[in-house]
Amino acid sequence: MIGVATVGAIVGVLLVGLVVLVRRPTDTRPVFRWSALAITVPVAASLTPFTVDDSGTAASYLLGVPVAAALLPVLAQRAGRLTLVADLVAALVLTGWGLLLGLGIGVAFLPAVILLIASAVGTWAPRPSTT
Repeated sequence: MIGVATVGAIVGVLLVGLVVLVRRPTDTRPVFRWSALAITVPVAASLTPFTVDDSGTAASYLLGVPVAAALLPVLAQRAGRLTLVADLVAALVLTGWGLLLGLGIGVAFLPAVILLIASAVGTWAPRPSTT
């Protein structure tokens, strides 16, 4: 089940990259933030039965931390403040949590980190001219 969730997350990241390359939105950062959340939530949902069987009530924080981390940049974007910090913190938390749980469910959350890093890097990229 972990392998299926991980492959699904990787395919999701690749699809987001393909959509961004084809559609070329003017601001890719919101696309990356929302996509990271949209990938993390189904991964957590698909791993819930396995994690509950294995860890019982600890599944709430084992799966809740990555979802909360992926939600942070979206909330920061909605508030319009500190989006770069939120992107970097979320990427760090997801990476740390993924490595901490790396031999189990953690590896399935690592593909979403790519999108959060891309969103943070997009902050420094020059914006296209409107003229």
